[in-house]
Amino acid sequence: MRREMNGVTKSRFEMFSNSDEAAINKKLPKELLLRIFSFLDVVTLCRCAQVSRAWNVLALDGSNWQRIDLFDFQRDIEGRVVENISKRCGGFLRKLSLRGCLGVGDNALRTFAQNCRNIEVLNLNGCTKITDATCTSLSKFCSKLRHLDLASCTSITNLSLKALSEGCPLLEQLNISWCDQVTKDGIQALVRGCGGLKALFLKGCTQLEDEALKYIGAHCPELVTLNLQTCLQITDDGLITICRGCHKLQSLCASGCSNITDAILNALGQNCPRLRILEVARCSQLTDVGFTTLARNCHELEKMDLEECVQITDSTLIQLSIHCPRLQVLSLSHCELITDDGIRHLGNGACAHDRLEVIELDNCPLITDASLEHLKSCHSLERIELYDCQQISRAGIKRLRTHLPNIKVHAYFAPVTPPPSVGGSRQRFCRCCIIL
Repeated sequence: MRREMNGVTKSRFEMFSNSDEAAINKKLPKELLLRIFSFLDVVTLCRCAQVSRAWNVLALDGSNWQRIDLFDFQRDIEGRVVENISKRCGGFLRKLSLRGCLGVGDNALRTFAQNCRNIEVLNLNGCTKITDATCTSLSKFCSKLRHLDLASCTSITNLSLKALSEGCPLLEQLNISWCDQVTKDGIQALVRGCGGLKALFLKGCTQLEDEALKYIGAHCPELVTLNLQTCLQITDDGLITICRGCHKLQSLCASGCSNITDAILNALGQNCPRLRILEVARCSQLTDVGFTTLARNCHELEKMDLEECVQITDSTLIQLSIHCPRLQVLSLSHCELITDDGIRHLGNGACAHDRLEVIELDNCPLITDASLEHLKSCHSLERIELYDCQQISRAGIKRLRTHLPNIKVHAYFAPVTPPPSVGGSRQRFCRCCIIL
């Protein structure tokens, strides 16, 4: 049966109209029916295909199979299913998600790459059977690929990045989180051929060193998002190169990169004024001095994760309240020097009334019910975390909820006789969740 990239051919419509007498098929133009079918998901299309011969033609038309996500449909599929889908969709397919499909391997994806050469977005997150051979196939046949997710595909090595560099020059977003065989050599090969990268997710790539970041900073001026969580070998030297070379950076995750210091915050403030998201949890060397520079220069900040930045004090909150009017999400868990005064400034700040949605204050021992009073004017506040804040009372939470009735408050209240502490000078209790 003939197919055309722009839709169903005239001969198909003629066959369709002669083979089905249902009222809906008579009253609605065939082009309109096809358009309606284009909004259906995979499961519904397959059901419609069983209604009649005419609907089978419409449901299985390639133009309806441009975007397929099997994650919520069937995750235990075998490779032959992917091969059959690729043959059905052919050049129509633009977006495919096989996230979590553990049974899909290199052979099936080679057939897919040969048949679906117009693919632009491909999600293989958690497809643990695939190896470098899959990226070789994508490089050979899928030159239009823009977004590729290979997270947790632990057999991927530098050879995959070299192949993508050679055959997928339009690549804008790549996720190789937890591909811990990747080294600086792979990153060097990747960025030389894919200089248009806008998002790079390298979470858990534990072999990466500062030299890898220097390659990114030198070759990826369009970079907007970078995730380096738990890349333990990264230091100031590499990240400063990123800041100086990637002025469009809007989102940086360096949580767990415990070697970084205020030099990074200074570099971000001086070079990346568009920064919106900063995640630096467990970076215990960061101080008020660095966050002051950051806040005074990055006024578009919306989300900050400062969990276990144990040196920061109310001074950081004062600077954020003055200079960051767009702040929506702020995590201060385990920042044990924060007091009610810092929360007071935040509650009176530019972001408080209309922007601030989430604030996390777990294990902030100096916080009292007074902080909750200061947050009453935050009308957009949706959630507050108060685990192990031992000076917060049920009464204080109740008063907060009279002003913000829809807020979700997560708190834990210790027993009257708390269990003995296990190490450390301060009591720690289990994080049993009570949603009040």
